[in-house]
Amino acid sequence: MRRRVLAGFLLPLLLLPALPALPQGVPGMNRDPMAIRAGRYRLDSTHGRITWAVNHFGLSIYRGQITGIEARLVLDPANIAGTVLEVTVPIDGLRTSDADLDRHLRTPDFFDLSRFPQARFVAEKVERTGDRGARVHGRLTLHGVTKPVTLRVAFNAAGVHPVSRLYTLGFDGKATIRRSEFGMTGYLPAVGDEVSLELEGEFQLQE
Repeated sequence: MRRRVLAGFLLPLLLLPALPALPQGVPGMNRDPMAIRAGRYRLDSTHGRITWAVNHFGLSIYRGQITGIEARLVLDPANIAGTVLEVTVPIDGLRTSDADLDRHLRTPDFFDLSRFPQARFVAEKVERTGDRGARVHGRLTLHGVTKPVTLRVAFNAAGVHPVSRLYTLGFDGKATIRRSEFGMTGYLPAVGDEVSLELEGEFQLQE
């Protein structure tokens, strides 16, 4: 059981396929961030997820996924400093391939879901890093602890989505945290302290 718990804590996305790079010149999509329509956006939760990765006994890297994320974005490319980003992450959205492990991850041994049902990130400062990149500095609240975290974000494209017919922005992002800083010390050091996060999201214009 101990091995199953360790594997399940880290496993949720081993089955995800590698995603191809966004093709250049997708019809109807503009890769120029200065052409983004200013306004208020909401994350399309069916196209938003967090993939995490952590070292397992030095033998392999396990990956997992969290879905059901909600996010609000206010963006004006002419005023990047005025960007507003608020993200709510449901811990219940974390899944593994083992129902027993899913239940265990919700106990005080790990995320303590009954006390801390959500994680939350609020941006405090945004700065450009190149043509389509930015650093988003903010505060992450996880497991009842709030710490500064920086997201490295890349703008992919924007345009009218061919299915929803809504104007949509696409971003990818990366960050690294140490889970011990958030009071999550279970199975250290066998399971790595440093957790890599990869984020993807499509935001739909609301007005």
